[in-house]
Amino acid sequence: MMEISRTTLGLAVGLAGTLFLGYCVYFDQQRRKDPLFKKKLRERREKAQHNATKSRNLGGPLPDMSDHEAMQRFFLQQIQLGEELLAAGDLEAGVEHLGQAVTVCGQTQQLLSVLQQTMPAPIFHLLLKKLPEVSERLRASMRANGGNALQEEDVE
Repeated sequence: MMEISRTTLGLAVGLAGTLFLGYCVYFDQQRRKDPLFKKKLRERREKAQHNATKSRNLGGPLPDMSDHEAMQRFFLQQIQLGEELLAAGDLEAGVEHLGQAVTVCGQTQQLLSVLQQTMPAPIFHLLLKKLPEVSERLRASMRANGGNALQEEDVE
């Protein structure tokens, strides 16, 4: 049985790494030389921006505050959208929807407690930081639509 020395093994690994790196650099240059590369990149970024904007508005129109069932559906929709967006990696939009759910929730403290236990700390802190902004935006939207304002104790 033939033994491979450490030096030979080290050289083989180094050579394989160098070849792989060269392969990556070559194909990156080929990709960047493509005349449509910048156009495709720009389109991809615009699409991502459009999707982010669209996902913030997916909550749809605000429900009638006096209709308990409509409020409950809106609340559940916002929770679901928030969870889906967070799972997809869109933290900003996910936190936006969860903030809307917290804002319309009748038991804010209990919901925040559950979210604190189930969410990673940085995302929960982002939610807390964004909550006043989301709450004010919902209030402004409701005033514009002639709806009842949320009670002050709903958001802390």
